Amino acid sequence: QVQLVESGGGLVQAGGSLRLSCVAAGQTFSTYAMGWFRQGPGKEREFVAGISWSGGTSRYADSVKGRFTIFRDNAKNTVYLQMNSLIPEDTAVYYCAARTLTNVAVSGSSYDYWGQGTQVTVSS
Repeated sequence: QVQLVESGGGLVQAGGSLRLSCVAAGQTFSTYAMGWFRQGPGKEREFVAGISWSGGTSRYADSVKGRFTIFRDNAKNTVYLQMNSLIPEDTAVYYCAARTLTNVAVSGSSYDYWGQGTQVTVSS
C-alpha cells in the first residue's frame, strides 16, 4: 500500500503561481511513475502531467504545456507540480497518483494509488 498526501492548493489570482506537493508513504516510491490529475466543476477527471520513476521522462496535457512543470525528489518521497500563469480554467481538485510501473501513463486507470486531492481555485 502507498498513501499519498497532497498539499499546496489554495486561491490565487489569474496569472499567479502555486506549487503542489505530494508526499508518498512507502519505501518503493522511487520505483513508481507518478502523475497529477484534476477534476474541475462538472467535468471529468483529466490527466495533467506525469513523470517516470527517475524523473527522466515527463508528459503534459496540451492545456498546461509551458505553464506547469512536474518534478520529483525521490530522497524525500515527494512529487511536485509547479503551476505558473494560472488561468480560471485551471480551477479544479488536483489529485496525485502513483503507478507501480516505472514509465509514464496518461490514463487514470493505469494508476494504482490516489491521494485525497487538493483544491486549486483561480480567480479572474
